[in-house]
Order: sequence, then C-alpha cells, then structure tokens
Amino acid sequence: MAEMMSPKLSVNVNKIATIRNARGGNNPNVLQVALDCERFGAQGITVHPRPDERHIRFTDVHDLSTNIATEFNIEGYPSEDFLQLIEKVKPHQVTLVPDPPHVLTSNAGWDTVTHQEFLTQTIARIKQTGARVSIFLDPNPALIASAKATGTDRIELYTEAYASQFNKDPATAIAPYVAAANAALEVGLGINAGHDLDLHNLAYLAQNLPGLQEVSIGHALVCDALYHGLQNTIQLYLRALKIH
Repeated sequence: MAEMMSPKLSVNVNKIATIRNARGGNNPNVLQVALDCERFGAQGITVHPRPDERHIRFTDVHDLSTNIATEFNIEGYPSEDFLQLIEKVKPHQVTLVPDPPHVLTSNAGWDTVTHQEFLTQTIARIKQTGARVSIFLDPNPALIASAKATGTDRIELYTEAYASQFNKDPATAIAPYVAAANAALEVGLGINAGHDLDLHNLAYLAQNLPGLQEVSIGHALVCDALYHGLQNTIQLYLRALKIH
C-alpha cells in the first residue's frame, strides 16, 4: 500500500499584519515573517486581504507574491477589486469565501446551490490566471454536487463547528466533515480545511478526515508562537499533521 501523504501546512500571516498595523511602521515585517515560516518548514503562505486593509494590505500581497517560494494562497470575497488583484498577482491558489466586508472573520461557507451561477462565472475568470480554486464550504454533503458543478478544484471545509465540539466528543464533532469529505472525494474534489484549528484538535482531524490535502492556520499558530517561538511552533503543527 502506498504511504499516505501528510496534509500541507499553509500559515496565514494576517495576524502578523494586525500586530504591525497596531503601531504603524513595519514591525513585525510581514514579508520577513512569511519567509521565516517557509524556512522553518511551512509549505505555504495564506493571506486574506479585506477591503479596509485592516490587516493584510494590497501592497503586502504584491510583496509576498514576488518572494514566496512555496504555495501562495489568497483568500477573500470575490469583489471586483479582489478579482483584479488575483489577475495581477496570479497566486497558486485562490480560496473564495462568502464574507461581507464588515465581518470580523469568516463565519460561514458558500451556499453553492443558491450561488452556483455566480461561483461558476467567478471561478472561470480566476482559472484564466492559472490558479487552483478552492471554495469555503460548510460540512454539508448536500452542497457537494453543486460545488463540483461550479468548476472548483477543491473545497475548504469550515472547521469552526468541529473545533467548538471537539472537547466534548471528537468523533461526533468530525462526523459531518467525514461525510462531506467522502462526498467530495467521490466527485473528484480536493479537500482543504481551516478555521479554529490548533495544536489540540489538529492531529485528530488529520488522522480522521479522508483526503485532507492542506490546512490553513493563522490565529492559533501565532498565539502558540508567543510561548513556543515561531520555528518550534511550526514544527509542532507539522508534527500534528503527520499521518502515521
């Protein structure tokens, strides 16, 4: 039997930008932190620019795009400004999220039935840049067929519910994600995951979610780095992702 590949770790550096913006200037340096994350073992860098640039700025996206050696993943709502940014930067992956501009953080996946036509047109436009496309999705198998019909390459399962239920009952928490992942695999969709994943719940997810290819983690990883240091923290997350 071929050895299973461990999911890749993409580090979301939004929180680094939040710290920088709190004082102005360029400390911490978002680009340098991203390059250090790569040097310490991260297999990708994720950013989620928002219209008000309250953390990642559009200039950060351009700076990162010309310096990142691993996979560059840009998340966001597909507004015209966002799509034009994607067309200029041409990242490796674009993850579409249904966030309105005012929300604090991503809090729901796409309704791929209601928004199928919009997503189909948007994904076709993005794919002209050569990027792989992933769409943020709740763990609902009923949404998989319409997600596939949009032309997306992957889904990113929104793991907030898993994380919030994990302490009480890990098996129950992950069950809907397993069902959604199996449905996605049946139609040939790749599987990413993200939101509220941390060192406590990540290993169980990696070991039990079929077909998981990549996780995007920012807030918890940066919090852990305050105690463990960035290099050690990235190694701890990579260890949690290791498929045995």
